[in-house]
Amino acid sequence: MTDWNSGIIDEFKANDGEVGGIFEGKPLLLLYHTGAKTGTQRVSPLIYQRVDGAYAVFASKGGADTNPDWFHNLVANPDVSIEVGTDKIDVKARVAEGEERERIWERQKRELPQFAGYEQKTSRDQIPVIVLDPV
Repeated sequence: MTDWNSGIIDEFKANDGEVGGIFEGKPLLLLYHTGAKTGTQRVSPLIYQRVDGAYAVFASKGGADTNPDWFHNLVANPDVSIEVGTDKIDVKARVAEGEERERIWERQKRELPQFAGYEQKTSRDQIPVIVLDPV
């Protein structure tokens, strides 16, 4: 997975935030975060949704039964940054809950139906939605 992510990150940086393949035409950002256990700096390419001046990302992990590592990192260290296109933005991560989560999640499933498939595939009660609020 790391090599695969590295290729996407390289393509993102070389093309001002545009990538091809399975992410072509989809909103993609780079999330810069710190490992919860290791303190290591990490970068994860993620599909996002614009939400009222913020950005929402989804801990879908392709419908796996566990949350992705980056989710645990954000919970432990919520002060992170993102790269959207050529803009680098400092943000604070928070897990959306209740009506806010449902509104964002339902829109994500409408706009990118593969997320509905992830929801059906996972044994988790729900896939976390994380809002990245600019600081």
